[in-house]
Amino acid sequence: MRLLIDQRSYDEMLSKSSHPRDCYVRKTDYLHHLYVDGVKYLVARAVYDCIKRAQEVDDQDALLHLMFHKDELERTVAEARAKGINLASARALGDPPPTDDVSMPKLSNSFTPPEPQSIEESGLNRTFLYEHLTRIIYNKGRVTGLELVDEMKLPYAIIDVLLKELRGQELIDIAGQRGYGDVNYEYVLTPRGNQAASDALLKTMYSGPCPVPLDEWIASVKAQTVKDVVVTRKNIREAFGGLVMDESILNQVGPAVNSASSMMLFGYPGNGKTTIAERITHLMGDDVFIPYTIYADGAVIKMYDNIVHEPPKKELPDTLEYDQRWVRISRPVVITGGELTLDGLGLTYNKDSRIYEAPFQMKANCGIFLVDDFGRQQVRVFDLLNRWIVPLEKRYDFLTTVTGKKLQIPFDQIIMFSTNLDPNDLGDDALLRRIKFKIEIIDPTEDQWREIWRIMCRIMKVPY
Repeated sequence: MRLLIDQRSYDEMLSKSSHPRDCYVRKTDYLHHLYVDGVKYLVARAVYDCIKRAQEVDDQDALLHLMFHKDELERTVAEARAKGINLASARALGDPPPTDDVSMPKLSNSFTPPEPQSIEESGLNRTFLYEHLTRIIYNKGRVTGLELVDEMKLPYAIIDVLLKELRGQELIDIAGQRGYGDVNYEYVLTPRGNQAASDALLKTMYSGPCPVPLDEWIASVKAQTVKDVVVTRKNIREAFGGLVMDESILNQVGPAVNSASSMMLFGYPGNGKTTIAERITHLMGDDVFIPYTIYADGAVIKMYDNIVHEPPKKELPDTLEYDQRWVRISRPVVITGGELTLDGLGLTYNKDSRIYEAPFQMKANCGIFLVDDFGRQQVRVFDLLNRWIVPLEKRYDFLTTVTGKKLQIPFDQIIMFSTNLDPNDLGDDALLRRIKFKIEIIDPTEDQWREIWRIMCRIMKVPY
């Protein structure tokens, strides 16, 4: 394990606005891990703080997790003392940071969306940009050029051209100035502009970052394909550290992940299928760019989801210039369970805002899509598998807008199914053949059961 014991690391952890999901016990509760230069550490002071909080509310599930870490860190500290390490001046204890060629997945994603220098390079037509800008001013009432840059995520050089053209059409006017320079002019809609904004709102009420054209996003998926993720046996052992499981399972996981296709984990309840599936998600080592929204034949599709998409474990250099309509995230991991329906695999259209929400598989591109408890969904297994015939075979999917327009999108992801049921009972052979890897999570042996009991007794402070 890797442990941070100094106050500065604890303060750094608390000062960061967001952390990956695996830094917490669950969701955003009990923060106790910190990523430093892409390496995950346990923060000693945070562990003790979280244990105190969990004890106050009698959160037994959290305590089980945290006491295991407490046992680990106390053993690591004892080993450091035995080696004569000065704990008062030390920051990190335990294993050294992994080197790229030994423990971390190979990182090959070099895609960076270039910043557009003109309206033409943005990929959006003038009509849409005019309407989008008037919607933003309509919603805000009074806005500066600098605020429009922050809202639309386009360079001021493009915003300035649009503002001048809209002034020429007498749709907006300058109402004041908050500071020096053109960027601080305040703009308002004229009566004619208010009418134009009202007409624009009838098409869509979206007024956030400017969308990215569909074809540009498709090109980005190809450039950041999940096929670029390559894992080794050492990667897998690190991701599965602390789990007691049969060696044969690890031998099957590597080829399944490197195939970048599909797999099914099956076995009896309680054998750890969901835990193994979640550990596989830890093998997604690098980061990718995704757009906040996508523009496709007049449809605005919301792509970025802060519930699903996590910030990168390694911060971007300040000198990196890129199109601000894109956001950099860790390779996505989308998890769904019994709540999955066929409607959830299509575009969701909000009739009030006239904005589309991307479906699960679209948000999972370049990452992992995990369907947990497969076979317990609200729709028939046959219907779900039948829906995925084309994506699993062709690596692309079709989505339909409310106008009947079909959009072809990439299906570039590792899709995993976890189930307690016998695969032969889930569907016909033709459908099951399209799931490339079927991994049975077998029952623990007697020795493995004893090892699990030893670990749990140590955590619970019960003599074995």
